[in-house]
Amino acid sequence: MNNFFHQSDQLETILVVDDSVENLQVLTALLRDKYKVKVAKSGVKALEILETDASVQLILLDIMMPEMDGYEVCEKIKSSSLTSKIPVIFLTALNESSDETKGFKAGGADFITKPFNADVVLARIGIHLELQKERKRADDLLRVLLPENVITDLIEKGSYKPETHSDTSVLFCDLVGFTAISGEITPHELIQELTEIFTAYDDLAQLHQVTRIKTIGDAYMAVAGIGSINNTHATNMVNFGLGIIDYLNTKNSRSSIEWKCRIGIHSGEIISGLVGKSRFQFDVMGDNVNIAARVESNGRPMSVAITEETKSLLLAETFQFEQLGSVNLKGKGERDLFFVTTRY
Repeated sequence: MNNFFHQSDQLETILVVDDSVENLQVLTALLRDKYKVKVAKSGVKALEILETDASVQLILLDIMMPEMDGYEVCEKIKSSSLTSKIPVIFLTALNESSDETKGFKAGGADFITKPFNADVVLARIGIHLELQKERKRADDLLRVLLPENVITDLIEKGSYKPETHSDTSVLFCDLVGFTAISGEITPHELIQELTEIFTAYDDLAQLHQVTRIKTIGDAYMAVAGIGSINNTHATNMVNFGLGIIDYLNTKNSRSSIEWKCRIGIHSGEIISGLVGKSRFQFDVMGDNVNIAARVESNGRPMSVAITEETKSLLLAETFQFEQLGSVNLKGKGERDLFFVTTRY
């Protein structure tokens, strides 16, 4: 089960960069009981290590080094998308305020002058590693709530402009008999069940390149095809829906509670945007979203119901279909619906 608050028991890795062997030995001795330590005798070597080793979580960086000084090294670290978020602490004999200012402008997170106090160095490292963990928790939580392209726009532009997506598939999934089951178990058990079920749905969504939009009670809504051009959005979504049914069948075989679901899928153009300000929510809307909801409500338990629009995007040799016939979708008129009965 995924958990974005999971804590690793492994030691954090610190890269120490200094052209003085004596300084490297002193710092290694200071840090090795609490951290995994890597060393580099030059800025060039430090950049080589960072290109191939993604484990480095903090850098202690000297400024006065041959070939490339610490300021230039820091600027290169911050200019790379792979290393820009690693905190850099300057550890240097330079002690003028102008040196410190230059270090912060280069992207440094902190500035410690030599000769240093060991307790101060350890305290500063601890603070920046903890801040790094908090940022990662926030980033991971944001990625649960928002698609990657929306996060990128918010970080780079400070806002997300509503978009029209011409090729998407929308899914609604509802648990059948939810009200009756919720009356037979305790609130604690109910939340546990929904948490287990929706976590499994989320894992399947990630596997099939599907984005969860929201849950409303026992209902789960997802979209495929937003964020990037994806010609397989209908196939991905149908596989996701069939995966949900497979999961519930497996869960039911080992549980005293039998959960069944109805799933409806429709493909077409939708609009996405952030709704609200202080407590915003990423959402999708449009007539095709409403049609998908109507398809779900006209489906049958433990089946994936789709429209002709979705069926036309699927390969006949990949899936087998059962024709439901023309169905009057409330407020949307007559539409031909199909059940996906199996995949080859």
